[in-house]
Amino acid sequence: MSARPVRTPAVALLATLLAALVGALLPTTAQAASRTVQGGRLDWGIKSSFQSYVTGPVAKGSFRLKNGAATVGGSLFRFHSATGSYDPDSGEFRAAFAGGVTFQGHQKPDGSYELDLSVSNPTVKIAGGAGTLYVDVTSKAKDTGAVSTRSQVPFATLGLGGINMKGGGSPLALTNVPATLTSQGAESFAGYYAAGAALDPVSLSADVLAAAGGAQSPAPQPSAPAATTAAPQGAFADAAVDWGVRRTFREYVTGSIGQGKWTLADGAQDGGALFRFPQGKGAYDGAKGTLEAAFAGSVRFTGAHLDLTLGKVGVRIENGKGVLSADVTTAGKTENAVALADFDAKGLKVDEKNAKLAVLTEAPATLTEGGSKAFGSMYKAGTEMDPVSLAIALDATAQLPALPDLGSTASPTPAAGAPQSATPAPAVAADQAASASSIGTGTYVALGAAVLVLAGGAAFLVVRKRRTAAAGPGDTPAASPADAPATD
Repeated sequence: MSARPVRTPAVALLATLLAALVGALLPTTAQAASRTVQGGRLDWGIKSSFQSYVTGPVAKGSFRLKNGAATVGGSLFRFHSATGSYDPDSGEFRAAFAGGVTFQGHQKPDGSYELDLSVSNPTVKIAGGAGTLYVDVTSKAKDTGAVSTRSQVPFATLGLGGINMKGGGSPLALTNVPATLTSQGAESFAGYYAAGAALDPVSLSADVLAAAGGAQSPAPQPSAPAATTAAPQGAFADAAVDWGVRRTFREYVTGSIGQGKWTLADGAQDGGALFRFPQGKGAYDGAKGTLEAAFAGSVRFTGAHLDLTLGKVGVRIENGKGVLSADVTTAGKTENAVALADFDAKGLKVDEKNAKLAVLTEAPATLTEGGSKAFGSMYKAGTEMDPVSLAIALDATAQLPALPDLGSTASPTPAAGAPQSATPAPAVAADQAASASSIGTGTYVALGAAVLVLAGGAAFLVVRKRRTAAAGPGDTPAASPADAPATD
């Protein structure tokens, strides 16, 4: 008969105390539910050498932002309005962002482009210590010219070595995470780069909503069907016009030359890549496709040798053509109702998903003669300006589309010379060669750190520093002699 170990009262008491301690320290971990990600931004240059090639003297092309995307720091694209989920227990994270960018170069005599690539709607998924960046891609193969469109391609793997995703709070931030092109990404990249090529690092910040018994935000209710198919006429309940003026003008204002900023007043709002002028009043005739509207809000651009205010914005649409006007103040003098930009308004129509709204989305716009004078002849008449978007609430119950949601720490007017990283966490020293990483407050480091997190510690995950290795032989796209500085 084998001897059985004797459990003394002291040992039993110790076991009981340890079990109670663990239970007291980790109750939230055992019961925590996945939390909702709502709001935030992702900053990514895709591949800086590709940007330089497209806009350089060989391709002689450009890029165009879509769906509220913006540029920051000169070479980063900012995607907005994060939605998804985060599980602080497992560290699983998913965030989908809105916005896109289209690259075009090597224009042909018929006006089309040999190089034509769009990247949009990036999604970051992290689970089990591995991360992947997915994107929607439309591209034209550089050898055959065949156009392909792919949704949520696993475009890049993310280097997450040493990063502990568990126990984060809000906002949750990742800074300069290395990204490597996948085989599927290389295929969708139209063959310009091979799998394994280093892409620009990824930075993101996402707001995580506080848990409430695991409850998620209620799903939006579908809009009621329209009572009639007749086009609405006459006065409307509300309206807003969104216009970023011109991307390169904004970059000039806040850059090293302009050394300035913009200031909003009278209800104008900043969406990162556009300004919203709200509280529209006027008349809309859906049958004729006409609109006469005046909007609230103003934006003032100031800097070296610059002081320009645009206010009392107005929009007039007739026969598929639109004009955006504003009161223009320069050097203390105001000229009223200056026609600044012409835009294509043929797309103005009742929204297919919400019959209570009439919308016009990103209509191409060009500068007028009066607009050229308003900008001090900085741009010639006919210059492409940022597109114009309109939303018209046809009754008092309609809600206008939301502006891009950049999260709780976004800065709409970055200071000149500000670092490209959008993460508000302080920089942490790291050994680039060893790809070392540091853990910020609010992340599990050991059991004691877990206690602090459960007690409500702060929220950042500070990630490895961006690599700054020089470009190698394979860093430029095929058929490009060298990277060239970007031009507008």
